[in-house]
Amino acid sequence: MTGRPSSGATPTGDPFASVREVADALLYEGYVLYPYRASSGKNTNRWQFGVLMPPGYVADDPSERSGNQTEMVFEADADATLRVRTRFLHAQHRTGGDQPEWDEAVDRQVDVQVRIAELSAQVREWPFAVDAEAGDSAGVHREARAIAGAIAIGVTELPGPFGARRLTVSVENRTAGSFRGRDDALRSALVAAHTFCALEPGRFLSMTDPPEWAALDVAGCRNDGTWPVLGSSPSVMLSSPIILEDNPQIAPESPGALYDATEIDEILTLRTMTLTDAEKAEARATDPRAAAVIDQVDTLPPEHLDRLHGAVRYLRQVTGEETRPNHDPTDSAPPQPDTFLTPGTPWWDPGADRSVSPETDAIVIDGVRVARGSKVRLRPGARHTDAQDMFLAGRVATVQAVFFDVDGAQHLGVTPDDDEEWAEIQRWHGRYLYFAPDEVQPADVESASDGAATSDGEP
Repeated sequence: MTGRPSSGATPTGDPFASVREVADALLYEGYVLYPYRASSGKNTNRWQFGVLMPPGYVADDPSERSGNQTEMVFEADADATLRVRTRFLHAQHRTGGDQPEWDEAVDRQVDVQVRIAELSAQVREWPFAVDAEAGDSAGVHREARAIAGAIAIGVTELPGPFGARRLTVSVENRTAGSFRGRDDALRSALVAAHTFCALEPGRFLSMTDPPEWAALDVAGCRNDGTWPVLGSSPSVMLSSPIILEDNPQIAPESPGALYDATEIDEILTLRTMTLTDAEKAEARATDPRAAAVIDQVDTLPPEHLDRLHGAVRYLRQVTGEETRPNHDPTDSAPPQPDTFLTPGTPWWDPGADRSVSPETDAIVIDGVRVARGSKVRLRPGARHTDAQDMFLAGRVATVQAVFFDVDGAQHLGVTPDDDEEWAEIQRWHGRYLYFAPDEVQPADVESASDGAATSDGEP
């Protein structure tokens, strides 16, 4: 994911420090959207994710929720310590001065620490409250309402010989009152609410890839409004209103927070660059974080923008002992040590991978070496669902490149021989027809097979 909002220093010895940067991005996701101006229509209907409304408003609008629930399976002794932290944004209404009317966000945090043994008998609750605040500064008035809520935690022993337990953490907004529409209720809401859990000592099990013995227990967990994923270690869980994968990280190419939902740094940066000076001035006046986005884009070095384009994530580990450029699969000589990165090529450039060379790589199909220039007959298989492939069956094509994807699978880029104009356009653009090795037959094998049949006198 992308974005690097900062909401304060991380306490020393904090078990959640390793996932704090990701959690900060979640906290402010959608805080102010491009074009970052209060007058923009999308910024008049804010706070998309993880909103826990007051119960009185939810009674009138059942599409909203006033609480969330996280369940996960863990292994720990009764003497282990559980730490739970809930974070959310508290809307603070701003009026007056030269700035537009705006709901700013204040980061709130509630911490609970308890031994597992204290949770085995019954669910326990920890009520919390945020006091109302109001004040004036430089002609600007800011006002935040009081909020009441509670964190409930329970532990259930699971059957079986493994000694696993289920942890349930619920967060509720219990603010009383009646409200004049959604905007009014949002000022008493827990916005972007998410939860951390940490065991000392102990470990949580992945909710997407649990060990086989725990699969049924994990499937029986109920998660309502949030989803838990492993942090940088199994002892930490982050439960988020945005579904993430285990061990989430901020994209290293991201130069800073852009706050937009499903954030794509490159296109948002380019779009922000197109704002006029007047629009940028309005964005800067909207909010300090919006002003920081404009300043960040205006001063972004060209090389940082280049890094945002075409980033590649390698899912397989490549080492010098296992790979070499221009590898011939028929060559039985042992591989020679080689480096992964091409000297002078940025690490994020696809051309940096010296382990592959589509124009010179080769694979073996039916005992025949197939590489660029080889002739093959197309035999589309079941994996091809495009109806156009029906018209390619049986046609002869020329291999233009041999590709290896990040999972190690092989693909042939080919152009048909019976339509030279089409083939020329494909070669010029570098866009080919792609087939797996088991979906083609080398022409040499086909010719040899035909010759053997003729010599036997068979049709």
